Amino acid sequence: SAPEILLSVIETVAMNGMFSGELGPSTIVGSAAFNLFVIIAVCVSAIPDGEVRKIKETQVYAVTAIFSVFAYVWMIIVLLLISPHVVDPWEGILTFLLFPILVSIAYAADIGYLSPGGR
Repeated sequence: SAPEILLSVIETVAMNGMFSGELGPSTIVGSAAFNLFVIIAVCVSAIPDGEVRKIKETQVYAVTAIFSVFAYVWMIIVLLLISPHVVDPWEGILTFLLFPILVSIAYAADIGYLSPGGR
């Protein structure tokens, strides 16, 4: 969510000289996990009793799921292995650039480029 991200950015940039602080990554990860579970719960509970819904096209879902897991692994790599407790500018830029890559790959999956038969 935007408030958690803003708090984390303010804490990291303005207060800790580019070091992750008390709120930092844990707040964002916790908020993202909570939002994910709430969205899933609302979607599941919105289906009327006796009805069944199936996902026919799973390519975009698979791309998003893979990037989601990679995001958590990337955060561990950046914050614990490459430069412990410090977010270097190149790490932030690379992380930011991963989002357009995700959108591009998800779009390619949506229009059929990643399907077994291709487009």
